[in-house]
Amino acid sequence: MPEEAGFPPAKKFRPSAGPPSRAGSCPPGRRAVMLLAAGGGGGGGGRRQQPSLAQPSASPYPEAVEQQRRNLPIFQARGQLLAQLRNLDSAVLIDLSGHCQAPSRRLPFHAGPSALCLPALCPAAARLPGGPKDSGLEVLAVQRVSKTQAWQRTGRAGREDSGICYRLYTEDEFEKFEKMTVPEIQRCNLASVMLQLLAMKVPNVLTFDFMSKPSPDHIQAAIAQLELLGALEHRDGQLTLTPMGRKMAAFPLEPKFAKTILLSPKFHCTEEILTIVALLSVDSILYNPLSRRDEVQSVRKKFVSSEGDHLTLLNVYRTFKNTGGNKEWCKENFVNSKNMMLVAEVRAQLRDICIKMSMPILSSRGDTENIRRCLAHSLFMSTAELQPDGSYATTDTHQPVAIHPSSVLFHCKPACVVYTELLFTNKCYMRDLCVVDAEWLYEAAPDFFRKKLRTARN
Repeated sequence: MPEEAGFPPAKKFRPSAGPPSRAGSCPPGRRAVMLLAAGGGGGGGGRRQQPSLAQPSASPYPEAVEQQRRNLPIFQARGQLLAQLRNLDSAVLIDLSGHCQAPSRRLPFHAGPSALCLPALCPAAARLPGGPKDSGLEVLAVQRVSKTQAWQRTGRAGREDSGICYRLYTEDEFEKFEKMTVPEIQRCNLASVMLQLLAMKVPNVLTFDFMSKPSPDHIQAAIAQLELLGALEHRDGQLTLTPMGRKMAAFPLEPKFAKTILLSPKFHCTEEILTIVALLSVDSILYNPLSRRDEVQSVRKKFVSSEGDHLTLLNVYRTFKNTGGNKEWCKENFVNSKNMMLVAEVRAQLRDICIKMSMPILSSRGDTENIRRCLAHSLFMSTAELQPDGSYATTDTHQPVAIHPSSVLFHCKPACVVYTELLFTNKCYMRDLCVVDAEWLYEAAPDFFRKKLRTARN
């Protein structure tokens, strides 16, 4: 609950009223502790955050409330925290970096909107979409929570049992947090939003009355992206969808992935593109236990494609289907069987949309060049080229980027690549890469690359 709403941080939280707690909650008599880190907020890998309820009116006793807040032990020393944890029936100890030490026995957990809820411990951290200011990039970056999010998280473990909330940062650090989180619509790519508004025949999307209005620059950038994808045209002074744009709007995907599917019949690789887009639409199908790193690398060698991550994932999926979706095979090859089943479901839904559009469902039958050509013609705005000093830079904004260590191309230096996303940590990393030819990019968008792409033919 936001501090400004007049509600002080409670020393003890109570389980929320409503339906009975789910299986795995603490048995009666146990206490739960929630440890909150400063990094991350909002989405991440959890469920979609529920809309907040209306805020109560301000407290009529602000001075008393403030005095009570200052006296509460929510910013205690680490020694006192450990002393509290020793009294719990079940606990997980973590250090200030937020990494968990596995207990001697397994504990049930629940994934929430912004936290992982264990019966005795609830650490929380996530990534938010956005990017460095004025970079023109859309990246995933770890962000600090806002004060409002911090107070909202205080009650998260109340779903488990009574207990005390400790924060893994000082009160001085807490006071530096932003009051409110920037709304996601003001920091994300708006291409999908603009496409759907136009599909609903909104008269003028440029002046649409958003609840949290994005900046004009973000709106114009989204319009420019859709124009490059061939989804928009100007007619009688109004923006309207092209036939390609109307088809793109029928897919529940980012416009660039919808365009990838729609271009696939031209390159005779619709079956493969459907699989790749489905693989990119879910959480990673691969898991990499650090304690078995050498074993993982040895097992993965048979799937690796020198042409990039997309084709490597395609090899994994093909083998999975050939085994009949065998869970034991998934375990032996460090593949997440649940995510693989989800990929199959997503792929089936996308294939149904293609059939309704009367699209020919063709297969490249081992011709990987056509698959890469198709990716180059749709993901041409997410490209990077090798620089003379051995580094990489994006072709549109010349932002320095690097190949992510998890990529099969990490130890390679291809002249030109397309990527699916950027991850911003100590530097910008490209993830999910595919090797492409510069000639294909010129074919896809000659005007876009005429001045921006340096020759990489040799």
